[in-house]
Formats: sequence, C-alpha cells, structure tokens
Amino acid sequence: MGRSRGGLTAKIHAVVDARGRPIRLNLTEGQAHDGRSGNDMVGSIGAGRILLAGRGYDRHRLRDRLAERGARANIRPIPTRKRFPPFDPVLCRARNQIERFFGKLKHFRSIATRYDKRDGNFLASVQLASIRIWLRRYVSVNKSGVIQKSNRTPISARVMRS
Repeated sequence: MGRSRGGLTAKIHAVVDARGRPIRLNLTEGQAHDGRSGNDMVGSIGAGRILLAGRGYDRHRLRDRLAERGARANIRPIPTRKRFPPFDPVLCRARNQIERFFGKLKHFRSIATRYDKRDGNFLASVQLASIRIWLRRYVSVNKSGVIQKSNRTPISARVMRS
C-alpha cells in the first residue's frame, strides 16, 4: 500500500483481451511508476500479439521484452523521447477496451470505495469482480433472478471469416 496525503492508495494494473475481459491483474502502490509493473505483466502476452498501453508504460525494456517473446508494442511515446518508436494511432483506439473494463470494475462498490484496507484482500476483491465480468459473457440473470445460459458461443467455437 502506498501512503499519500489522501491516505492509503493503490493502483490496479490489468491486461485484457480484445473483448475487454481481464487476463492478468496486478496491484502496486499508488506512487509507484506504471512502467515497473509493466515488466511483470508481459508474461501473459504471447507471440504475434500487440500490446496497447498508455504513455506510462513507454519504456525500452518493456519493448525489448515483448520483442523477445515475438510480440510488439503499440504504446504512445512520451513527447520527451529522443527516438520515437513506431506507433499506429488508429490501432491505439482499441485501447478503450481496458477503459471499459475499469468502468465495469467500478460498478462493484467494494472496489470503487475501497472497503478493504489490506492489499491482499483488495486484490482478491478485484479478482472476484473480474471473474463476475468474465461470467457475464456466458451467464445472464433475468429480472426475477433466474439464471439463464447465454446464447452466445465462445470465441474459440466461432468460425473466423475475413
């Protein structure tokens, strides 16, 4: 937990898939730089994938680790850089999936108001909320509280056409 004038703080770092579902979660102190946790999160990104991230994650070390894994980074460069790496602003628009994930996460009151004071308990709450976000894809509840199976087929079962 980080300490500031406002009290105890923490940042949630997440890697989500193309549909905005969480793949990996990490919790750091509020005053810690984003780039430090970026190196920990790279392990969940496979070959042929593209990492879309904010400026806080713009580091040479992160880009090098992704290149070693066969992935590439599309991160908006910090304006003070001397050498600008390749960046596609059109591709960067897909970053809204991570913003949507955090918006869904804030629907859970215990996370939005930070009920848990210990970081382990708070991370567990975030993980439980993430599981519920994953399950929304497959299970829905009607107004009377009856659980219904979703008609949507999983992505792996769909035939991808170009």
